[in-house]
Amino acid sequence: MKKKIAWVTDSTAFVPDPIMDTHDIFVVPLEVIFEDGAYEDGIDLTPEQLYHKIVQANSTPKTSQPSVGKFVSLYERLQEEYDCAIAVHLSSDLSGTYNASATAAKMVDFPVELVDSKLMSYPITSIILEGIELAEQGKDYQEIALSLREEYKKYENYILVGSLDQFYKGGRVSGLQYFIGNLLQIKPIFQIKDGLFDVYEKVRTEGKAVKRMLEQLDRAKQSYSVKHVQILHGNVLEKALELKETIKSKYSDVEVLIGPISSTIGAHAGMGTLALAWRNE
Repeated sequence: MKKKIAWVTDSTAFVPDPIMDTHDIFVVPLEVIFEDGAYEDGIDLTPEQLYHKIVQANSTPKTSQPSVGKFVSLYERLQEEYDCAIAVHLSSDLSGTYNASATAAKMVDFPVELVDSKLMSYPITSIILEGIELAEQGKDYQEIALSLREEYKKYENYILVGSLDQFYKGGRVSGLQYFIGNLLQIKPIFQIKDGLFDVYEKVRTEGKAVKRMLEQLDRAKQSYSVKHVQILHGNVLEKALELKETIKSKYSDVEVLIGPISSTIGAHAGMGTLALAWRNE
């Protein structure tokens, strides 16, 4: 007897091992490209190795979406064990990964529902977990996908990039914003809003930026039920732990998860990146 739903995502999603081990989740890697070749995110290259290579490299690494063929191979394999799949990917405005997955789905005789998360990193995993819960309630896979496509509206995220220079070279911030940020030593706080990077606010120091991010969490806690907070970081675990301690000292009812940003995200955002994300319920 086949299992019901396979869950597919890409390597920009941070999926902790216990979640991977418990659920039917399959991750398709993006690639990080250096002068010496291409590395599969999370397979050939860990986040720690990424930052070491960036220091040694002569140019900023590039990233590449998975090929349509990779998705076709996975869907053909899943067809043997599952009735259908739901694929939840990073924002289609930030990568062609969603489109590659959608193209592959049309090429196989296997029902695949696509969900554009309009987000990245752990929030993608959080959306998948929401879908798994709906499946356990007996919801149909098409009904689940329809519901998950609206989930991004419930999420808030605030991102302090580690390297504005890398972020600019990766095409994620306009030349004018980068110039002003460098000239005045401004620390912009970014958001992924409706699938796109947006400057939320510009502050002078990292300390003020973190304080501002925490103020947004305070505001959300007053208006919504916030049960889980995620801290994603670019090789700055100590800062992430410090931030977790601050949040837990104020909100003992909140579960705080810490995780690394993937190599694909780190290639654009740089070492030192710190992000805060949560779901407003």
